[in-house]
Amino acid sequence: MTGDILIFLVDTLLGLFSLALLLRFYFQLLRVPYYNNISQFLIAVTDFIVRPARRFIPGWKGLDLSTLILAWLVECIILVAVYSSQGHDFSNNMVTAAGVIGLMSIIEIIRTTLYIVLFMIIAQAVVSWINPYSPIAPLLNAFTQPFLAVFRRRIPPIANVDLSPLFALIVIQLLLMVITGVNMEFRSMLN
Repeated sequence: MTGDILIFLVDTLLGLFSLALLLRFYFQLLRVPYYNNISQFLIAVTDFIVRPARRFIPGWKGLDLSTLILAWLVECIILVAVYSSQGHDFSNNMVTAAGVIGLMSIIEIIRTTLYIVLFMIIAQAVVSWINPYSPIAPLLNAFTQPFLAVFRRRIPPIANVDLSPLFALIVIQLLLMVITGVNMEFRSMLN
């Protein structure tokens, strides 16, 4: 029972921190407006570790790679903590276990990214129906525009209804199914 509580706390707290790091990375990547409450919150929560990490992990072509690598490391820590608390012994084949944990962390980053995009598209659709002039609307539009633009170029509005969010959500769900299958394959390699 204590192990379950510990797993829950580690997974929740570190998972939220990894989410904050990923959001900070994607906000910077997608040029989401810097001066909004959410961006400022993400910077305040993650700055204590991102700033020192930038000394060792340089950016690349304007991307803040330190934030992305830190999110990956946090996911690695979560997986090691969960498997260790379940009694998994990594000492049998440490190199293979480290490689599998690293790959599973990348898959977890991709899965979290897909859920972020899914949530942002749904939130943007809801906000556009309820209050399109909401202060959060520019943030949601800036975040979802690159993803929806792919579908908007190919699918015209039907009776002034933009169906691109619907098609984007379908593609995201299909990708989540693929990611789940790949994740199960890697989990079986650790057992």
